[in-house]
Amino acid sequence: MEDKPIGRISEHLRRVKDPRIGNATRHKLLDILVIAICAVVCGADGWSDVALFGRSKQKWLKTFLELPHGDPSHDTFGRVFGLINPDEFERTFLGWVAEIQRLTQGEVIAIDGKQLRGSVDRDEGQSAINVVSAWATANELVLGQVKVDEKSNEITAIPRLLEVLDISGCLVTIDAIGTQTEIAEKIIAQGGDYLLAVKENQLHLYEDLERLFSLDQQEGFQSPGYSYTRKVDNSHGRMEIRECWAISEENYLAYVGDRQNWKNLSTLAMIRSERRFNDKVEIKTRYFISSAVMNARTLLRAKRSHWGIDTPLEFVDCADQQTENLSPGLLHGQCLPERHRYLTLWVQPTDVDYD
Repeated sequence: MEDKPIGRISEHLRRVKDPRIGNATRHKLLDILVIAICAVVCGADGWSDVALFGRSKQKWLKTFLELPHGDPSHDTFGRVFGLINPDEFERTFLGWVAEIQRLTQGEVIAIDGKQLRGSVDRDEGQSAINVVSAWATANELVLGQVKVDEKSNEITAIPRLLEVLDISGCLVTIDAIGTQTEIAEKIIAQGGDYLLAVKENQLHLYEDLERLFSLDQQEGFQSPGYSYTRKVDNSHGRMEIRECWAISEENYLAYVGDRQNWKNLSTLAMIRSERRFNDKVEIKTRYFISSAVMNARTLLRAKRSHWGIDTPLEFVDCADQQTENLSPGLLHGQCLPERHRYLTLWVQPTDVDYD
């Protein structure tokens, strides 16, 4: 059995408790879970798609699944996933993902929050659903995802996400909302390094960096400790020039007033972006801190890979899935973002009977 494709994933999915009793257990829970995962990886957007995948691939599925009563119906998939504990399923699924993915030393893990499109249901009083995701930029793999509590924000969700990740030896990049001393400490405690954007939400830190880089910019960045890189991109009539200055000198780090609050603070950086389109020129200046000793080229590459998280994590509109008996719980932690990379099948109970 070890040589069959079901081997590893079955070890994890068997930990999901089967909530069914009596005749409702005709189809084995492991069969249902594995078929659903395979179907979503292949593009299924609803339970009818999942059931169709099961029927069309039954011969192949039987090479590693039991399927004692044939393939489950779409009603069965919907009902089972409406009953299983979503947190339990997420933990087991993430355990499998962690086992099969291979992070390389120094890989960038981008953490970012998004609002799920189509998650608002005014008739049911369902407000927009926000999630925080972790994206391994080199492997193009979603490592984990947590839902932001309705009465909270990403600041409380990010530590919960970090808890389920193995970030040892990796560089974790987060936008300004995640630039919190507690989050930085947690990343270091788990064996990773941080690269955090600094904005006015950390006012004293922001003012220190703005003043420091402004003075050195006026003097032409003459300090020999600075590293510098420049990247120019041209596409669709738009030119973008990114310049980065980074420094890890002790006398510069000492200029940060609350340096002691930022665990292992080792690098300060400024990125200046100039975007030209037609006759318009837009210039933005951003500041960053990192626990890793980094030169400008490495830092700019890491930030560019972080900005790339927006493309793979675009969220599909789930409005049409209501016809699949997916009430606003929906599929994949409420929807199906990046279904080819990561999956959390989670739906609310429906009134459909088992077959």
